[in-house]
Amino acid sequence: MAIDAQISDPSLASVLETSSSAREQALALVELVAEAHTAAGDGPLSSEVQAEISKQQKLLNTNLSRLRGLHRAACFGARDTKAVTAEARQEVDRLHLLLQNLYYEQRHLEDEIQACEGFDHKYQQLPLIPVEEFLAQHPEHADADENALMVARIDHERAEREALEQQRQELLKRKQKLIADNKKRRDDLANLDKDLEKFIDAAKPIQKLFEKVV
Repeated sequence: MAIDAQISDPSLASVLETSSSAREQALALVELVAEAHTAAGDGPLSSEVQAEISKQQKLLNTNLSRLRGLHRAACFGARDTKAVTAEARQEVDRLHLLLQNLYYEQRHLEDEIQACEGFDHKYQQLPLIPVEEFLAQHPEHADADENALMVARIDHERAEREALEQQRQELLKRKQKLIADNKKRRDDLANLDKDLEKFIDAAKPIQKLFEKVV
């Protein structure tokens, strides 16, 4: 494939076209000068030939001047294109880095989600009542989703445990009261034994007196 066919930029295509035209004019001028000197031999060139050569030189100079202008414009355009390309490349690099960061963040979040899903939560070890029994007691939760149903069951278990704890505290208070009452009774019995012993000791002289009388 020819190089010209691979170039789509209009300014570069114009440069190549003008360059090709200038090259053809230069070759034609060289050939014209060579033929003129060959035809003239050692003699001078005719005025007509000199005029034609001068005309072709002016056309060639015009094309060369135009080619230099186009070349300068193409260089400036290439420099601007390089600057735009560099800015676009920086933006692409920035977006690529941002995409990589998002990818790593996505992987991190996926790992965190997987860790949370595989975590041995304490609530899974709670001795909750079966779902069927819970729904039989609380039919208002029949249409709840899995998470809401689990929260309701945990709340139910908490309420049950709080009630049982309250009962335990009340029973503990009754137990402590009974222990205190039993201790008081034991103390009363002990005091009664002491009083009885004192009474017996005090009654011994009277008993001996009765024995003498009898």
